[in-house]
Amino acid sequence: MEVVILPGSKQIGALAADAIEALLRRKPNAVLGLATGSSPLPIYDELAMRHKRDGLDFSHAHGFALDEYVGLEAGHPESYREVIRREFTNRVNIAPENVHGPDGAAADLPAACQAYEDAMKELGGIDLQILGVGTDGHIGFNEPGSSLASRTRIKTLIEQTRRDNARFFDSIDEVPHHVVTQGLGTIMDARHVVLVATGAQKAQAVRDFVEGPVAAICAASILQLHPHVTVLVDEAAASSLKLADYYRHTFDNKPDWQGI
Repeated sequence: MEVVILPGSKQIGALAADAIEALLRRKPNAVLGLATGSSPLPIYDELAMRHKRDGLDFSHAHGFALDEYVGLEAGHPESYREVIRREFTNRVNIAPENVHGPDGAAADLPAACQAYEDAMKELGGIDLQILGVGTDGHIGFNEPGSSLASRTRIKTLIEQTRRDNARFFDSIDEVPHHVVTQGLGTIMDARHVVLVATGAQKAQAVRDFVEGPVAAICAASILQLHPHVTVLVDEAAASSLKLADYYRHTFDNKPDWQGI
């Protein structure tokens, strides 16, 4: 796990976009794992700018959403399929049919979850997965206590997550209680994971999953076992890290050949 401490979200977005651009240039049909929430927005802004300015090409790429609410009607502005379309895929030249999301409205949710797993496998798996992290350490919607080997499935949200997400709705009463999410085992299959965390409210979660034990109570801690994870944090989110000075030193002296 590489931890990179940067001044702010603009620098984080640029460094993450560097990794995605390098991937697309060596593998134009790359499969991207797409997260929602506020954390990935600087990445999407930077990628959209590079597409417009430099012609960064997404025409052969595929994207798979990390999760989806259960129970929102098709086209609801806060469904994650719509959020990803609005914030990212409509701003680049990725083909609409190449953007995939779990079906939170399926009559048979277990079958829909298995179909989603199968679709990822058919395209060779996720090359680069973008993640945020919740204040309780969840990634995707894998809440505390999630199986570290879990696959795409339905999950019940804890109230803290519903409160955190209420800012996107008119009231907390509108936030669904259930979601479909890629599991921790699914996320661990991605060849490269880029996790973004900003703000003091994420400091404890960052400390717990980077420097704490691997445990189901902090779902993101499973990433300690992944062979290629890049954690991009601002100074506020890094404020509780015991080894912050070491992470800065490591990045400042990183050989160019290592890449991102």
